[in-house]
Amino acid sequence: MQFGVFSVGDVTRNPVTGETPSEAERIRAVMAIAKKTEEVGLDVFAFGEHHNPPFMSSSPTTLLAAVAAQTERLVVSTSTTLITTNDPVRIAEEYAMLQHVSGGRMDLMLGRGNTAPVYPWFGEDIRQGLPLALEHYNLLHRLWREDVVDWQGRYRTPLQGFTSTPRPLDDVPPFVWHGSIRTPEIAEQAAFYGDGFFANHIFWPSEHSQRLINFYRQRFAHHGHGTPEQAIVGLGGQAFIAKTSQQAYEQFRPYFDEAPVYGNGPRMEDFARQTPLSVGSPQEVIDKTLTFRETFGDYQRQLFLIDHAGLPLEMVLEQLELLGGEVVPVLRRELDALRPAGVPDAPTHASLVTAKYGDAEPRQPRPNANRGDNVTGGSPYQDTERDQAVA
Repeated sequence: MQFGVFSVGDVTRNPVTGETPSEAERIRAVMAIAKKTEEVGLDVFAFGEHHNPPFMSSSPTTLLAAVAAQTERLVVSTSTTLITTNDPVRIAEEYAMLQHVSGGRMDLMLGRGNTAPVYPWFGEDIRQGLPLALEHYNLLHRLWREDVVDWQGRYRTPLQGFTSTPRPLDDVPPFVWHGSIRTPEIAEQAAFYGDGFFANHIFWPSEHSQRLINFYRQRFAHHGHGTPEQAIVGLGGQAFIAKTSQQAYEQFRPYFDEAPVYGNGPRMEDFARQTPLSVGSPQEVIDKTLTFRETFGDYQRQLFLIDHAGLPLEMVLEQLELLGGEVVPVLRRELDALRPAGVPDAPTHASLVTAKYGDAEPRQPRPNANRGDNVTGGSPYQDTERDQAVA
């Protein structure tokens, strides 16, 4: 079971001090949060992608590469990468590069995003969002698995003899999670490819996410990847932790009440009762998180959103201390004890390499006579080889 945190990279006014951090301050804060995530013993740090204020998260690969360079074992991921408005060729290139520079300590979550204007900004039509997501991922999947790709679709120019570089590390593509809040077609896509499915699991009751996850599990088995219990499931969540429940509600209330995503809405007590939001002591957060297994079955990844709503950096770092020191160790122990033997761990680069090669050495792709170029699909060495043969 993997535990970690995710950030959407919002730049939000602190309602207590009235101050809004600069983008530079917020970027430095996210870097500090990522490093603290590893320090307190968590497994994953995930970073979102947005291209509009009040977010600064327009280049997740740049930030995650910096995080990977300053950590030793932390898995870096995304929450999410926009499969609709990013060219799948660029996703293939950029995340393969991140895979190399992180030494395989990465995966990515793909999603359609929740900001409508981003589509025309990148020359796309939001009305085609779902077919874009499906077609783009079909191409991305091939680009990481085929050395030379010929491809034609509806939403980008054709490819002839195209080789995406760098090739994936060890010739093993990064593991992909498909993230969705409400779309069964995305759950079906994840199931078809045998990829992971990540339910955001923040704004609605768990029953809302349960329907999608149950559907994904059924379709995962239908497509021959294993039993429903072996499907790879991740969950989001929100937590604010203090030594006592009273302290947690008192400290978090001003941030909740003015948060862009749910401020000026239901009372915090009502929202916490009706949704996965956990506000309370470490034991209360543990107890609520354990109910997720009762609803969804055994799953592989739990990420918490803890740096939103204008929370200052020092408060977020305190949250990480409590999460890593008092909450997650208990959750690991309890969930590992309950998990049946046939339920897999979250895939990692090492486990995927072992699954492909066993004890053999992994393939390390390099330019050679059996690989094409991006102009003709032919070998860059053909003329030299012909000349040598004539000589």
